Amino acid sequence: MLDIAEALHRWSEDGRAFAVATVVAVDGSAPRAPGAAMAVDAEGTAVGSVSGGCVEGAVYELCVQALQDGRTVRERFGYSDDDAFAVGLTCGGVIDVVVAPVRSGEPVLRAALSAAGRDEPVALARVVRGPDALLGRPLLVRGDGSYEGSLDGRPALDRRAAAEARALLDAGRTGAVEIAEDGTSCPGGLTLFVESSVPPPRMIVFGAVDFATALVRAGKFLGHHVTVCDARPVFATRARFPEADEVVVDWPHRYLAGTATDARTVLCVLTHDARFDLPLLETALRQPVAYVGAMGSRRTHEERHQRLREAGVTEAELDRLRSPIGLDLGARTPEETALSIAAEIVAERRGGTGAPLTGVRTPIHHDVDSTPRTGEQP
Repeated sequence: MLDIAEALHRWSEDGRAFAVATVVAVDGSAPRAPGAAMAVDAEGTAVGSVSGGCVEGAVYELCVQALQDGRTVRERFGYSDDDAFAVGLTCGGVIDVVVAPVRSGEPVLRAALSAAGRDEPVALARVVRGPDALLGRPLLVRGDGSYEGSLDGRPALDRRAAAEARALLDAGRTGAVEIAEDGTSCPGGLTLFVESSVPPPRMIVFGAVDFATALVRAGKFLGHHVTVCDARPVFATRARFPEADEVVVDWPHRYLAGTATDARTVLCVLTHDARFDLPLLETALRQPVAYVGAMGSRRTHEERHQRLREAGVTEAELDRLRSPIGLDLGARTPEETALSIAAEIVAERRGGTGAPLTGVRTPIHHDVDSTPRTGEQP
């Protein structure tokens, strides 16, 4: 439900009762991942989606029913071979959905929605399998490890649940964990679904060039907090990059060494100027970020590799560099190049191959790391 926290927080502030349906498990191919949510208020207004349309009507009715009887339920939806119009997923997968009523006075959920709406790191743990009396019980866990609420009033159980939720929050992940009802980590009695809400991942674009303008738009579309950095004040201006969250005038390597990055940060080096690229990449390739890509032709790439080796960058560190940057789309324009870079970032994050889905037997959704093909760039 935290993926639609902003809308739900407004509903909560207005005192509106609503029911939330959340995808808590996925088996096979499905349109939405665990954590996807749809909510319906007492007037019948709906926000969000759990399946991209496949089972929205049935889930809507479950939300209406939950508002009427106050019960939390768990339902499974899958594919029906017998009736193409039956309630089921046409993609062939199976999803489990928990539908829970939310009253305006529930402080734990209200606090979770408020924190998520402010982009504060927060995790919401709810019981999705266990005794009926505990189904849907929430526990709010903050970034510092403190927590609010209780699953059943037992401190040992709450401490264990908070520790498990904190681990997922630290990794920026949403998922299910199993714990025992006595508060031990042994699988068995309870399944908790933990939704993590963290600030948007950073994209730092180095080089205030035409390609950067298009990449900023692509980065924002993907949900990144986008920073443009260039040492040249005549190019690094707010007027040239109105959609960027930040425009920084500084030497790229100096800025990167002093700014906050994490395992979700992506770094895109578009200057293809050795004065900026080499010291920047020395710093970038030694940081535990998600992605480092650098623009340039294949000749530039080979020369860059050699000079980085001479500067002491190891082969393992060089293996992290995606250069020439992007997937092989035959891109020419800044917009097409931005698309190829964005596609590689998604493939790197999700474990995609970058190959056409037509004619291959690989899963559409998978978590296998791979190296995409690359093409020529300026």
